[in-house]
Amino acid sequence: MTDVYGREKRSAVMARVKGKNTSPELKVRKALTRLGARYRLHRKDLPGSPDIVLPGRRLAIFVHGCFWHGHDCPRGARVPKANRDYWVAKVGRNRGRDTASGEALAALGWRVETIWECDLKDEAALSARLAGLLAS
Repeated sequence: MTDVYGREKRSAVMARVKGKNTSPELKVRKALTRLGARYRLHRKDLPGSPDIVLPGRRLAIFVHGCFWHGHDCPRGARVPKANRDYWVAKVGRNRGRDTASGEALAALGWRVETIWECDLKDEAALSARLAGLLAS
């Protein structure tokens, strides 16, 4: 199956895929704010540039989209039919980079937490999970 867009249009569409301030990330940030947490965003001086950093608690939070980072939920397990080899390799690189970033942060003494896009469906569970992270 060929792409419905030409090369230039596909490039423009993919360029608009956001990496920062995504809807899932904003949901987590709002939940943290409701809990009274103070945080910093996208610290480039830390490995992997975590989405949310709580420096006083030495906690780094990554908010991952299930598709882009290959989560084991139904949405993350889906592989596009078109250009399959590219997407399998792309998600594999993302997962490898995520693992390396988490290990580097742990070696520096940071706690690393990954919140998946599918975890955001249950707001009460998300709040409880974040409150537990803030308490420890």
